[in-house]
Amino acid sequence: MSAQDRFAALAQQELVTVGSGAGSGKGFIASVREITKQREMLSLLIRRDLKSRYKDSALGFVWTLVRPITQLLIYYVVIGQFLGAARGIPDFAIYVFTGLTAYGLFSEIMSSATSSIVGNSGLIKKVYLPREIFPLASVGSAIFNFVIQLGILLIATILLGVFPISPELIYFIPSLAVLLVFATAFGILLSAVNVYLRDVQYLVEVVLLLLLWASPVVYAWEMVKNALGPGLLLDLYTNNPITLAVLGFQRAFWISGHDVVAYPDFLMLRLGIAFVVGAILIAVFQRVFSRLQGNFAQVL
Repeated sequence: MSAQDRFAALAQQELVTVGSGAGSGKGFIASVREITKQREMLSLLIRRDLKSRYKDSALGFVWTLVRPITQLLIYYVVIGQFLGAARGIPDFAIYVFTGLTAYGLFSEIMSSATSSIVGNSGLIKKVYLPREIFPLASVGSAIFNFVIQLGILLIATILLGVFPISPELIYFIPSLAVLLVFATAFGILLSAVNVYLRDVQYLVEVVLLLLLWASPVVYAWEMVKNALGPGLLLDLYTNNPITLAVLGFQRAFWISGHDVVAYPDFLMLRLGIAFVVGAILIAVFQRVFSRLQGNFAQVL
């Protein structure tokens, strides 16, 4: 048989999917099962991210605290003392660090997850793994750093005599859940989009900066309420999941302001609704990710 005949015979055969079926648009449940089977690899990637971040550094994980503490000092001195914000907010340092701890978790997940696929291009082109593992590894390493910052916050409350022993501490759980579901959802989506449009990772940096100032981290929610008044704008601001999570953290850990600063009505209900919306977004964005991942190796 000539080469031309062999090519003609091959052309008539049906294409058959082999291997893992990457990019075939797997369902959400199927993807979760596949990721669960690779949980040891996920754990390995988390440890690798943590070790590589501070490789050859003398201080190691101490650098995890440098940025938030530096931000705290800047906001406390410039905004709290120079601009006088501390006069209307008791224990202003605890207030600011509480907001920074919550926002820092979301910010770190978003920034590292967005670049996770591109950053692991060498591994992606060589072996098949569930691609969602890479942004999820960013979530895991961010949680590790968050736990350290949360420990520093609790130590600070003990030193200042305002340790949060209160029923309000229950707000920590839904607030943390809201941060994780939204950061994971958008981290998965943007990690895929960033493969095809590299400007996304730089756009995320700008958006994160805007979100910092669009959340009540260095000012009270009540100030926004007084400035905007009741209406649609206040509702949009308040129901921003980052705002809700920051308010939940403040209500849980900043006991000095319970009788001084106002909070939006039905905060727990708002957090619950935000969590449900975030969980839905994870399922939707994973489907988008699954359809986009088919050409990752070629584009990278």
